[in-house]
Parts: sequence; structure tokens; C-alpha cells
Amino acid sequence: MSALLNFVDQQVLVVTQDGRVIVGTLKGSDSTGSVILAGSVERIFAPDCPVEEVPLGLYVLRGDSICLIGDLDVEKDRSMDLAQLMAEPIPETRHAL
Repeated sequence: MSALLNFVDQQVLVVTQDGRVIVGTLKGSDSTGSVILAGSVERIFAPDCPVEEVPLGLYVLRGDSICLIGDLDVEKDRSMDLAQLMAEPIPETRHAL
């Protein structure tokens, strides 16, 4: 996961295999793909109500539970009014063994 080193101390968005969306500042990662996020919040999506943000603080995610990690355009993110945004939740992702 050496590619993640480019994102240390930057805002990232993580999608987990169970469909959770977590935004936070990447503080580190290990060889198994686990990550440490600071100041993180979980964004909960629903089709009939606005996005809910649940503060998580310092959060560790196991590498095998992560589906996607991407850098977050902070300016675009701030310009979105999450109180007006409604969307279907991301479905669970399964790996084939």
C-alpha cells in the first residue's frame, strides 16, 4: 500500500465492503492495507432523508474490510449541502474466493 503514502495527512474517502462511507484524514497505513483515520465521520445515506454524519474521531479500518480509498476534493466537498442530499446506500460488496 505504498501508494497511500501520497495521501498521508490529506482528506480521504473510504468505502468499506459493507457499504459504509467514511471520510477522514489519513494518518497511516500498514502492509496489509489497514488505515488510520483522524477526525473521521461516517456518512449514512438514505433515499428518503438527508445524509447523516456520525462523528467517529480516530478510527482504524482493517485492510480486508476496505473496498475503495480515494483522495477527497475538500473544496467540492465543502460546497455540497449534505442536508439536501438524498441517495441510496451503497450495497455490500463480496469477494469471490
